[in-house]
Amino acid sequence: MIISALSHYLRDNRRAALRDLSYRFETDPDALRGMLGTLERKGRVRKLPAKTPCCGCTSCDPASVEIYEWVD
Repeated sequence: MIISALSHYLRDNRRAALRDLSYRFETDPDALRGMLGTLERKGRVRKLPAKTPCCGCTSCDPASVEIYEWVD
């Protein structure tokens, strides 16, 4: 997977949880964190604060979910 595919996905979907990105791209979460960190440094994405709900459901512990959001 290349970083541009990750960028396109986040730009199109606005925000996504790390776990969902890992399933979508069949990539280890630690590898994705590195790519997301690069995009954060460039000001293209931001990691949302802990306990930010991912979609409004209550099946996940919000403290354990990492959510990244595309920055316009």
